[in-house]
Amino acid sequence: MDLRENIRKVRSELDAAAAAAGRDPASITLLAATKTQSSDTIREAIAAGITVCGENRVQELTAHLADNAYEGARLHFIGHLQTNKVKYVVGKVDLIHSVSSEKLLLAIDAQADKLGVVQDILLEVNLAGEASKSGFSPQESVDAAKKAAELAHVRLRGLMCIPPVSTIPGENFHYFETLRQLAVDIRRKIVDNNEDMDVLSMGMSGDYKDAVAAGSTCIRVGSALFGPRPPMSLRMD
Repeated sequence: MDLRENIRKVRSELDAAAAAAGRDPASITLLAATKTQSSDTIREAIAAGITVCGENRVQELTAHLADNAYEGARLHFIGHLQTNKVKYVVGKVDLIHSVSSEKLLLAIDAQADKLGVVQDILLEVNLAGEASKSGFSPQESVDAAKKAAELAHVRLRGLMCIPPVSTIPGENFHYFETLRQLAVDIRRKIVDNNEDMDVLSMGMSGDYKDAVAAGSTCIRVGSALFGPRPPMSLRMD
């Protein structure tokens, strides 16, 4: 695996997709999804130009923080977050992508209050209504955004989605467009939060070109950078 070349290739494809959509390539963040990667690999990615890392698991996040593995990059939490793990994440990361319930939203606010910080968050939207995935329905997300706007220790920065798995190019494009329009609608209804809501986290290794065309500002890429993920039992930190 040539990590530096993979990063160059993905960034080049993102820039081309942005240009084709009439967008500024600098407006799109390439987030390296570092799930199951070693601390040394994370450091290598940052040295090769990665500026934002995204972690899926609290245990890995904690271990890599102890190793100072993310030094030189911003850190996001992109995985499912349980309320009893909030204390390990709030104040440790720049952005939490996966706020999927009001209970979690309130727990994050309470922990941020304890720490005296304001935690940036995204609301996770389950656009396809998949039972296997967490997240607010599009209708619920409007009320959740209004609730977030009332809280003193969270700042709503935007929305995130993970559409259904698809191997057909373009099949998920309409989900990305739906999330973009939902963000526009929410900004109109929450005037005080209008300028803060500037993030659309959508698109991964298999569909990031479509996501860019639909307006994504943050692409979460793992396998296209690091190759197939090793089994957890084989990961070496």
